[in-house]
Amino acid sequence: VDLARRGLRSIRDTGPVPNDFSGTILMSNGMSIRDSFAAGNRATGPRGQRAHPLTIEHSGRLVEKLYKVGNKAWSLVGNGLSNQSFVEGPAGLIVIDTGECNEEMAAALAAVRKETNAPIAACIYTHFHYVGGTEALLAENSALPIWGHRGIQANLERFGGEIAPRVTRGLVHQFAIAMPEEGPDGLVNVGLGNFFRNPNHAPFTNGYLPAQHTFDTPMKTTIAGLAVEFYPAPSDATDSATIWFPELKLAVNNLLWPALFNVFAIRGEEYRDPRVLLRGLDELNAFGADYLIGAHGPPMSGAAEIQQCTLNYRDSIQFMWDQTVRCANRGLTLNETIAAIKLPDYFKGHYTTQQLYGVVEHHVRQIYTGLFGWFDEDEANLFPVPGAERLQKLIAGFGGVDAVRHAVDHALTEEDFRWAIELASWLVRSELNEHGRADAGAAEDRLRLATALRGVAYNTTSANVRNWCITRALELDGSSNLQRFRTHRFQKRELARRPAAESLGLLRVLLVPQRAGELHQTLKLSFTDGGIAALTIRHGVAVPEDEDRSPENLLTASISSEHWFDIMGGKLALSQAMTDGALETSDAEGLKDFFACFDLVTLNT
Repeated sequence: VDLARRGLRSIRDTGPVPNDFSGTILMSNGMSIRDSFAAGNRATGPRGQRAHPLTIEHSGRLVEKLYKVGNKAWSLVGNGLSNQSFVEGPAGLIVIDTGECNEEMAAALAAVRKETNAPIAACIYTHFHYVGGTEALLAENSALPIWGHRGIQANLERFGGEIAPRVTRGLVHQFAIAMPEEGPDGLVNVGLGNFFRNPNHAPFTNGYLPAQHTFDTPMKTTIAGLAVEFYPAPSDATDSATIWFPELKLAVNNLLWPALFNVFAIRGEEYRDPRVLLRGLDELNAFGADYLIGAHGPPMSGAAEIQQCTLNYRDSIQFMWDQTVRCANRGLTLNETIAAIKLPDYFKGHYTTQQLYGVVEHHVRQIYTGLFGWFDEDEANLFPVPGAERLQKLIAGFGGVDAVRHAVDHALTEEDFRWAIELASWLVRSELNEHGRADAGAAEDRLRLATALRGVAYNTTSANVRNWCITRALELDGSSNLQRFRTHRFQKRELARRPAAESLGLLRVLLVPQRAGELHQTLKLSFTDGGIAALTIRHGVAVPEDEDRSPENLLTASISSEHWFDIMGGKLALSQAMTDGALETSDAEGLKDFFACFDLVTLNT
């Protein structure tokens, strides 16, 4: 595949493509989902993967290749999930984004060294997602100056703390981390790249270094002898920035992706306001760039092509926002709104506005809830019958378990996968499993739900949807066990990035109110290598306190940060730390009772 040009064909030459499994259940030519299979809208990839042909074709744009962009820039696509890019100035090479790990960046350096021997002069981060390989640059420049948005550090800490289990589980689902490489369920791509992490780079050594030169407003400077302008441009990250090299007519951005923008990320993310994104795209369009490098996907050349693609991209996003608001204002419920909105066929003409990553249906849902919250004026959503109880009532009203099973089997025969998923989920989620989740059901019913999910996965153009559905199907049929991703496991490496005293407060999201009961007590934890932290349990919450506060019911303990991080990271049990003398306290039983209130295994053993 000539991916250098395939994705840059003009909109006129590309022609219409099949619609995604989203919005309504009809394809763009009016056929049903069932009929679309017979018409060839499901294909087999080179490793036996079953997927939509557009999904398979998209992998060609994401294979590893070093592109030369103009005379003084290069962008390496396909080395990882993101690109590593290079801009050469009179005083050396500027590296933009360093990927997921040191190994990824080292491979990128090896590739660019075939093109230029210019010394590394600086590093720039477009946003916090791809900053993990910076240490690999130190071998060439031990005093490396790094530029990036002021918010990068805070975002890294946020995703490694309280919400880590949910974020990690979302990554596993969205980026196919638990999926096989071959066969019908095999990974095809992840939409923005061919994989989350390049397997050739294992064992993935993290080499993040914080930026010394930061900004949160537009600024101009000179780096490596080149004029450089930074423009904060929130995208899928609040700390995203567009980088403009006026002398080269080159823009580097995290706005224009090789797929329709993900207003909603299936892995779980905070609301991405399209109105903010539109401002960044309009700013990018106004540069009149001759060359465009993205954080993902192949670069673009030619001012006319770049402006047209940027214009179409921002219009596709505005369409989703405007039409969601229009339907909401008319009083449509969320599901009615989703059924009413279909992205115009015009946007199918170029890969940048095709549903190759997420789907319009999900983006509309996210915009609605981001603007108006969860209540959509549907009476049934005001006080719904709780979870499993509701499903048990539905099963009974449908005529019992056998009647629902018959309906699921009929829906699967008809390839009516939406209905099959809903019905089968009743059977699976009407019972609690051993972990207290509404996720049990008989093996045959879990297989029914897995089959329905695979039906969607094999037919959708969306990498996110395919990967999520297959990952869940593998769990349902017993091929994969993801329970470890539903347990809060702090990473010692991440904890060590901050003062040890800050980590005690992370326990507040692990407090089990039923265990705490009426307990009202404060723990003051001293770290032998520096720092003091205090945490109070009261009224079913755990509240970080000023370390100088000394209530009467005070527990005290001391431990090194190294041993504390081992306890938080699941490597050392509290009781063992006490036995070994690593943790000292005057009230061992009181300390055990205090920590027993938290849902962390090492604090309860």
